[in-house]
Amino acid sequence: MSECKENHSPEDVRTKYVTQAEHLPDDMKPLFEDFFVQEHTQDLLNEVFHLLKKYDLASEEEKSARNNWLYMVLRNTK
Repeated sequence: MSECKENHSPEDVRTKYVTQAEHLPDDMKPLFEDFFVQEHTQDLLNEVFHLLKKYDLASEEEKSARNNWLYMVLRNTK
């Protein structure tokens, strides 16, 4: 993911998730719901935001890579 100077709030991440949810694997959605009830570092919020950004436009190969990273993040923040 490219570096971004902007810090994304939890609300920014949730909004981005809502716009991309229909494109994400169904079994990832409950992990996001768990993610949103917790507090996270700014770096983690920024990373998740950028993994979700333009997810719907990514190639299948890129989506697979993003999914792997998102699963790792979401499963390890419980």
